[in-house]
Amino acid sequence: MVILRIPNENVLLEEHDKIRSYLSNIGIDYEHWEPVPAISPDLPPEQILTIYEKQIDELKKRGGYITADIIDVNPNTPGLDAMLAKFNVEHSHNEDEVRYIVSGRGLFHIHPDNGPIVTIEVEQGDLIRVPRGTLHWFDLCGDRHIRAIRLFQSSSGWTPFYTNSKIDQRYEPVCWGPTYIPLHSPTK
Repeated sequence: MVILRIPNENVLLEEHDKIRSYLSNIGIDYEHWEPVPAISPDLPPEQILTIYEKQIDELKKRGGYITADIIDVNPNTPGLDAMLAKFNVEHSHNEDEVRYIVSGRGLFHIHPDNGPIVTIEVEQGDLIRVPRGTLHWFDLCGDRHIRAIRLFQSSSGWTPFYTNSKIDQRYEPVCWGPTYIPLHSPTK
């Protein structure tokens, strides 16, 4: 289940339509694909890309993406902490960041030009597009696992442009997931 939080406003959204609407208003595209096929954890990346070939081709047409691959991160990934250090500080890119979550969970923190920072916990079935130039950062959830389809507008991939604002240090990389129970009602 996707969860959107606006920590500075004590807002929590858990309904796909409300989340899609909110994100759309700040320039972020979000979709949830149903039904989501069961993907074996050891299924090779090429087979995952084949399973989603139709959806990937549609996304390529919509966004001018030319390549797709699979990122598979888990606690046993060599150099995981160094890899995460590139993603979990505020940055932007010169092209869209597109992720379709095949398995696992993660947190996208979005820092829109005009508005509060938003945290989106994504999981299997969620598709997110963070447009080029949008300030953001990404964290893994506690299990440190995510497998996702990535799409790129350039064959060289994207380059991060770090802000060095350190604003990301004010936000805990805390996932809420299916066991999250709010301690109080969020502000509407």
